[in-house]
Formats: sequence, structure tokens, C-alpha cells
Amino acid sequence: MMLLPGAVSATGTDAGVAWHYGDPFRESRTITEGQAFADQSHIGVITVSGSDRLSWLHSLTTQDLVALSPGVGMEAMILSPQGRIEHVAFIVDDGTTAWLLTETPGGLAAHLNRMRFMLKVEVKDVTSEWAALGDSSDRALPLGGPPAWVDPWPGVTPGGTSYLTPGTQHPGEGWRWRLTLVPRRDLETSAKTCVDIGLHPVGTWATEAARIWAWRPRAVTEADAASLPHEFDWLRTAVHLNKGCYRGQETIAKVHNLGRPPRRLTFLHLDGSHNALPTRTTPVLLEGKAVGHVTSVAQHHDAGPIALALLKRGADPRASLTIAGPDGNVVAASQVPIVNPDGVSSDRPPPPRPTARGLPMGRSRVAKSGDIDAPDDVIP
Repeated sequence: MMLLPGAVSATGTDAGVAWHYGDPFRESRTITEGQAFADQSHIGVITVSGSDRLSWLHSLTTQDLVALSPGVGMEAMILSPQGRIEHVAFIVDDGTTAWLLTETPGGLAAHLNRMRFMLKVEVKDVTSEWAALGDSSDRALPLGGPPAWVDPWPGVTPGGTSYLTPGTQHPGEGWRWRLTLVPRRDLETSAKTCVDIGLHPVGTWATEAARIWAWRPRAVTEADAASLPHEFDWLRTAVHLNKGCYRGQETIAKVHNLGRPPRRLTFLHLDGSHNALPTRTTPVLLEGKAVGHVTSVAQHHDAGPIALALLKRGADPRASLTIAGPDGNVVAASQVPIVNPDGVSSDRPPPPRPTARGLPMGRSRVAKSGDIDAPDDVIP
């Protein structure tokens, strides 16, 4: 909250809210301790009302929303016809209205309005009226408003699956993050209420460090125009594999059942001997050749400098990597794979029999393993 004392403004994708309040490492610890709250008013808010709202959103998105109970938070995506990520939304319904929180409110609202046709739904971008406060507490907050959205990450929601390497313990098991909507005019008052009940304000330095440590993907940082949900282990919370037809569903099913994602998200421990951290989009090098790029980077209170990076699936998961720092120094990076380098999920169906090995998949090709690889044009 920029109106609270000591706030230093964030820049870039988080411009408009606090970066930190003078002690970002202490702020980071309060998230882990469940005692933190953060201004998240830069997130957009869309409402969808009308009797057909849930069945309509169900038909357009990757998530099963037909029987969504009031107060239950879900995550959903709008995909392109080729299965690429276009929009990501956090969804909670209050019984009469579905509330969508997204970092692309203008584009998502425009898309939804184009798809209304004759159904009984009304779409409004209410970002100017409502704002989000995030918190890591398990206490009820006396803020009022619609039901809070509680992040389901890193659980595997019904119909989802995991691309985590077998035997790997997920560091996000302790992750807790909640978004509560309040009238924008009451944002300062609501922030002071959080302080009064014992929560500590934190900035995006701390929230990003906690998110990266939990391997939690974020659309505006991790995804690009070629991104498939499989590449980020995002089928955990944002995709229902058995819900039926929606735009991009064919690609989702084929990559899951027969193919392998062309890239994989990985977690990086960075050499902390340099003051300057690499920036987003900086190439990640293996033996001098680019194998991907940095998507998010932060200083964690316990782990030091950390990052997420999107790499080619075939990059050796045991290899040491290097990244060019903004000061000209070369930063060494060790990787912990998030998405299984083999490119298969925990519930991958049995391999196709030999008669199915030539099954076409657009511009795809049959790999030596018998799997169907995704098209070359999505490999960076």
C-alpha cells in the first residue's frame, strides 16, 4: 500500500504498489510466518453476472466451473486455438456473481464480451471500483466484500495433474496466499485494519521471492506468446483434463496423452557473490549456448538469490548454467527441475501401440520414443 509509511514504489509489472517498506528480508519472513499482507491493487477485477455465468465460463475456459460452489477459489485459463496461454484468471463466485482477478483485465473483458452471444451473462471490468489485498494469514479478515480467493497452489485440483519429477518434494507445500477484494475507495482504511489486527505490510520484493520459492508461475512473468500450460506444471491448478471441449483443448489433451512440452520451467539457485541480479528475459546458457531465458528473479530471505527460468526440455537437468548479469559479470546457476525433463505427467496414459505411432498432430513429428513432440515453432 503506497499510502502506508516507508513504502518504496515498485516498477515494471508491479508499478503502482509498494516494492518494500525498508526491510524486505524481514517482510519475506513474515510471509512464511503467516503474518503478512500486501497491496495487490494492480491486479484487475472483472465481474460476470447472470444465471448462465458459470456454465458459460465453463465452456470458455480450461476449468470445470459448472458446479462451482460459492466461496471456492479456482484458477482458469483462456487459450488460443493452438493451446497457447492468452489469459489467466483467479475465480470465486458469491452465488450471484463470479469475480475474476487477472493481470490482463482489458484483454480478458474484451474477449468475454465478444463471446456473450445470447446467453444471460453480463461482463464488467470493475478494476476502478474494486482492489485486492493479498495476505498469508489463516485468520478471517474483517474487511467485508465478496468471498476471498484462496490460492489452490500447489495442490492438484480435481481433473488436474502434476508434471513434477517423481520423488521430488514440492517446496510450495507450505504456500498460503489469499486475495481479498475491497472497495477501492476503502483501500487505505482496509490496509490500516490489517495493521491493527497484527499483520505486517510487505512489498512485491517479498511476495515475488515467496512465489518463486514456491515454484508458483505467474502469467505476466513466466508466459509468452508460445506458452503451453504443461511447460509450467500449471495443469495442477488451472486445467481440468476431463471437462470436455473448450478452445485449445485438443492441444492440451494431445501433449498430455501423446506428446511432451517443448520447454520446461526450472528453479535456479544463483551465485550470490555479485551484487546485481540478472533481469527477466536474460538468456540462460549451457556451455555458451542459449537454452532458455530467465522469467522471474528475486532475493529470498533464506535462500539468497533465486530465479525461475524457462528452458528447452532437452537441456541437461544436471548441468550447471550461466547467466549474464547486468553489470557484465557471469552469474553461475544450479538448477532444480520443476517440470519433469522427461516431459510426462504423473498420470500419463500408457504409450501408444506401434500402429498409432504415425498419428498426425498438426506440424508435429513422431519422436524416437514413440511420443509425439510439440511443433518446433514453440521451441525458443
